[in-house]
Amino acid sequence: MIRTRFAPSPTGVLHLGSVRTALFCWLYAKHTQGQFILRIEDTDQERSTRENVDAILEGMTWLGMECDEGPLYQTDRFARYQEIANDWLKSGKAYRCYCTKDQLDEMRNQQKEKGEKTRYNGHCRELTDHSSTKEYVLRFKNPLTGRVIVNDQVRGKVIFENAELDDLVIMRGDGSPTYNFAVVVDDADMQITHVIRGDDHLNNTPRQMNMFSALGVEAPIFAHLPMILGDDGTKLSKRHGAVDIRDYRESGFIPEALLNYLVRLGWSSGNQEVFSIEEMIKLFDLPDINQSASAFSGDKLLWLNQEHMMSTEAESLVSHFKYQLDKIEVDINQGPDLVKVIEAYRERAETFAQMAIACRYCFEDFAEIDPKAAKKQLRPVILEPMLALYVSLTELDEWSSEQISSCINNAASEFGINMGKLGQPLRVAVTGTSASPSIDITLHLIGKARSIERLGRAIEIIKGRAALSL
Repeated sequence: MIRTRFAPSPTGVLHLGSVRTALFCWLYAKHTQGQFILRIEDTDQERSTRENVDAILEGMTWLGMECDEGPLYQTDRFARYQEIANDWLKSGKAYRCYCTKDQLDEMRNQQKEKGEKTRYNGHCRELTDHSSTKEYVLRFKNPLTGRVIVNDQVRGKVIFENAELDDLVIMRGDGSPTYNFAVVVDDADMQITHVIRGDDHLNNTPRQMNMFSALGVEAPIFAHLPMILGDDGTKLSKRHGAVDIRDYRESGFIPEALLNYLVRLGWSSGNQEVFSIEEMIKLFDLPDINQSASAFSGDKLLWLNQEHMMSTEAESLVSHFKYQLDKIEVDINQGPDLVKVIEAYRERAETFAQMAIACRYCFEDFAEIDPKAAKKQLRPVILEPMLALYVSLTELDEWSSEQISSCINNAASEFGINMGKLGQPLRVAVTGTSASPSIDITLHLIGKARSIERLGRAIEIIKGRAALSL
């Protein structure tokens, strides 16, 4: 069975690059009917926080990438790491290193002066006289000869000479494991078959593969993903969008759109741009991952978000919409059905945050009409048609879009003007702005009582302007 893992470190929150890695791991597991494991790599106890763990878990839940196992925590496995380290020490696969920080710094400085690659020189590798009082770390005894061949699923065959690899620290002086050691033990114990991660980890891979050999297990298959760049060609950073993934929820994006966008950063299936989750699972495969870096585009993400807002059943979008309305403290109990609002406004909004602000007048009164819109549309010339419309709308027994449209058309015909000449002043009157969905649908959503009241207030404004012009 295919088993993939996403292993974030809680030294920070979940950002775009991490989510893309998680997505590719999750999709490959789903595509192959395998299993997806979530592992929290919290061995860096000084920098790891519970707050960041919660941020990671909340982000994964919002995105819908539920794991088959986990979350598992490395801090729960310290005894296991110590067990393996002790076994390696006894069998000669690891050794005690007593070199101090000053000694290591001096070693690196000398190597730099000679133009050599900086690395540990194996000073303590063959020591037989061990001190019982000096502090030490444990280092893995990496092979000195031969080569490591990584048959990477994205990069192809990558060859590393063992002579170029140094002896990594596997256990620190305080008894805690290092990253490269802990992940090997974890991946072996958890029977991970495929490690899918960013290509910044590629240089770790040969060292880890040698550790898998030391454990006596077959190394997983590796796939190293190209990096994501900003739209200016530089490494993705906070100014490009490498922020807490929960910020995208706060901004009104829907998870399916965000995942669709991220899957296209490094993977493709023909010329298709818009994918459902089901389509991604069906089509995704490791050989289709591109080797070149991808550029993040906020505009493209917005476009995809609206595409998903348009193509998804409105009922499935209510929770995202309600979340944004709650954020701006709109009382949805005093307004129209949310499904109908979504259907009316999604052509006009790229995010649900935009939609919540745009349709707020459907749920509550606005403080004032936009002065520019009022000056342009609420003029004395439209007073009589507006009065006639006020009467006909008041007399409606059925407050439907069809009946509202009929009233507007009849009033416009009566005064020999086209519907737009009356519809726009009406829109300004009931929404306070000059933009909304079709005016009949807008009035229907606002409701009869609010619409009539607002229309009456607008008529008083027009009357006041008419009196001033006399």
